[in-house]
Amino acid sequence: MRSSGGWSARSSGRSSGSDVGRSTLGRSRGSSRRTKQSEITRSWRVVDADGATLGRLATQVAAILRGKHKPTFSPHLDTGDPVIVVNAAKVRVTGNKLKAKNYVRHSGYPGGLRSETLEALLARRPEEVVRRAVRGMLPQNRLGEQMSRKLHVYAGAEHPHAAQKPEPIAKESES
Repeated sequence: MRSSGGWSARSSGRSSGSDVGRSTLGRSRGSSRRTKQSEITRSWRVVDADGATLGRLATQVAAILRGKHKPTFSPHLDTGDPVIVVNAAKVRVTGNKLKAKNYVRHSGYPGGLRSETLEALLARRPEEVVRRAVRGMLPQNRLGEQMSRKLHVYAGAEHPHAAQKPEPIAKESES
């Protein structure tokens, strides 16, 4: 049944009487406040890799580098903190990965494919093992590259960043 005379609010797309005069132009509805680059604060962190499982350590470090632990996290900004990883040579891996996991690279020349096991790379350059594990868990773009520049990995217990007063991070409990 049709109402007599005039347009109904439902059919015309007009709002009801309670919304008259209210405009939503220029107002963001239901969105969160965005973090600005100038509002980001950074505090240095140090993680001891002695006895830590490689993958679990890498996820923890990657989350800090991305800034996921902060309320100001924004996926399009580098909000993370610089991280120092010490004792990278004492990191452990589970299963048969020492002999089975291969790191492959190519020089760009014909026949330039090179392969190295985790065991060999850990003996030669232990920092590179941790660096590659963390880098693989960061975004694969320019922002991820910027985040990975804040990662400082050292094979031993000493690091040259004492002036930055890094806060130690407790290891996550492993079961």
